[in-house]
Amino acid sequence: MKWLWLERGTFLTNVSYDPKQIEPKWARRWEADELYKTAPAGNRPKAYILDFFPYPSGDGLSVGHCRNYIPTDVLSRYYRMHGYNVLHPMGWDAFGLPAENAAIKLKTNPAKLIAQYSANYKRQFRLIGISFDWSREINSSDPEYYRWTQWIFLQLYGSWYDPRSNAARPIALLESELAVKGTREIPGVDPLTAKQWNALGAKERNEFLSKFRLAYRAASTVNWDPVEKTVLANEEVIDGRGWRSGAEVEKKKLHQWFFRITAYADRLLADLDTIDWPEHIKLMQRNWIGRSEGAEVNFHTEVGELRVFTTRPDTLWGATFMVLSPEHPFVAELTAAE
Repeated sequence: MKWLWLERGTFLTNVSYDPKQIEPKWARRWEADELYKTAPAGNRPKAYILDFFPYPSGDGLSVGHCRNYIPTDVLSRYYRMHGYNVLHPMGWDAFGLPAENAAIKLKTNPAKLIAQYSANYKRQFRLIGISFDWSREINSSDPEYYRWTQWIFLQLYGSWYDPRSNAARPIALLESELAVKGTREIPGVDPLTAKQWNALGAKERNEFLSKFRLAYRAASTVNWDPVEKTVLANEEVIDGRGWRSGAEVEKKKLHQWFFRITAYADRLLADLDTIDWPEHIKLMQRNWIGRSEGAEVNFHTEVGELRVFTTRPDTLWGATFMVLSPEHPFVAELTAAE
C-alpha cells in the first residue's frame, strides 16, 4: 500500500503498510485497553450478539466459520457505533463425543487436546480482529460450566408440568397427590386411583412418574453416525449422511433422554408472538414445537390396543386402514416373513 488517507481529506503518498507489523501492535493495544469488554450498561441501550460456540477441532477456523462470525461482528460494531452497550461473548462447545473420539484417535488426554485446539481458535479469532469479550469466555468441558448443565437437568428430572397451573411443579408434590387422590383431578392423563398408586412397587411408580417428568428416558429410533458415534438431529443429516463426518447415517433404536417440550407448546407459541424475529424463523420454531389439536383414539387389534392421534376425529367413520411406521412395535407382530 503506497498511500494513506488522512482525516483532513488528503493523502500521504509513499507510505508503506506492513500488516504483520501494524496489526499485532494495535491488537495488543485493544487487548490492553479491554476495548471490547462489556461494562455495566447504566442508562445505555443494550445489545446481546450471541454466536454459536464452535467445536474446537485440530483443523482450526475455516471459511465457513468466518461466514458465520464476521457478519455478527459487523453487527456488534454497528451497535457500538450507535451508542449501545454490546455483549458479544465466545466459548467452546467441547464436551461432546467429537472431542472424545479425537482424543481416542490421537491417544491423548481430551482436556489437553481441547486446551490446545481452543487456544489456536482464539489466536485465529484475534488475527481476524473479531470483537469478542474474552473476559466472558466459557468452555463446556469446564466443571464450573457443566455443573450448571447438570443442575438444570436435575431440576427438569425432578419436575412435572401441571396443566392446572400452566407451570412446572416438583415431582414430590405429584407423588403426594397420587397417594391421596390418584389422577382424578389431573386432566388429560390415564385414570389411576390412590389405592392403585399405593399398591405399586418402586419400579412401577418410577415408570408411571416418567410419563410426567420434564426429563425422561424412552426408546426411540434415531439417526446414528457410525463415525462420530453419536446421534444426529434431522437437520444434521444431509442427503442421508452426517453433516460433519460424511458417513452414511444408520437408523437405530436406542434409549434416549427426552425433554417434554410439547407440554409447554401453548406458552412457547404465545411467546413467539412477543419477539421481533423474521417470520420464516418463527415459522421454523412453530414447526419444531409441533403443537396439534386433535384426539387420541384406541383401536382394538389382534396384538393389543393401537393408539392413534388424529386432527379430524369426525372423519373416523370413513377410515378403512391405518399406516404404521416401520419402527412401530406392532409391525413385527402383525406382519409375516414374506
